[in-house]
Amino acid sequence: MNTRWDLIRMEKMTWMDFAQKTDSFIILPVGSMEQHGPHLPLNADSVIAENFSFRLAEELDAVVAPTLKYGYKSKPLSGGGPLFPGTIDLSGLTLQTNIMELIDEFYKDGFRKIFILNAHFENEAFIVEALDIASSKYGDDLLLITSNWWDPLPQETIDAVFDQIPFPGWALEHAAVTETSLMMYFAPDLVHEERMVDTKGAIPCCYIKYPIEKDAIPGTGVLATAYSSSAEKGKILSDAVLKRLIDILTPYCS
Repeated sequence: MNTRWDLIRMEKMTWMDFAQKTDSFIILPVGSMEQHGPHLPLNADSVIAENFSFRLAEELDAVVAPTLKYGYKSKPLSGGGPLFPGTIDLSGLTLQTNIMELIDEFYKDGFRKIFILNAHFENEAFIVEALDIASSKYGDDLLLITSNWWDPLPQETIDAVFDQIPFPGWALEHAAVTETSLMMYFAPDLVHEERMVDTKGAIPCCYIKYPIEKDAIPGTGVLATAYSSSAEKGKILSDAVLKRLIDILTPYCS
């Protein structure tokens, strides 16, 4: 049985269907496999990246490639680093190489517009490096754009979502209000609301020390409270981000 997004998912297409879409954007969602506290799954970043990509592709008649579900390692105070079981990381070079080789493959198949939607903070530098190298290789023959879901958010949306507690900053907003709300909206069956903890959260730090001290972050892995999260706030976030991403990409869709 077909689902809502089967017609835009690359892995659901035949090769002939895929070949007919090369005038469109191909969207590559990039996430991570990383702890997100006791109430969210390890693949939260990938679920969020994928759901934004599906909704964006639906609006732009684009193709969504299979999600790259492993990312670069997080710092202790932006995700917990390697302190928790289930956090499976790639090296920066491996992530960069994977993206470069996928760009080569998309180009070989005829795509000339590629959008990478990132949902894991630490991936950004390696995605940008891959795009920079690919752009040097293909020049004006290939359009490459990348963004995440947090930078496009207008301040008024952030203010609306953080109406009950202060915004802690994006580094500490890990498995907290925004990610929890988005997961409640995108994939409520994966959210364990009964396990949510109103944690005090982590204390911001201006340096990184190795070996990582296990008490550098709360034992739950949650860096800021998820209190006040809701599916309604997830929709507010989703709608605001999609509007901005559509505005960014629409001029290149003709």
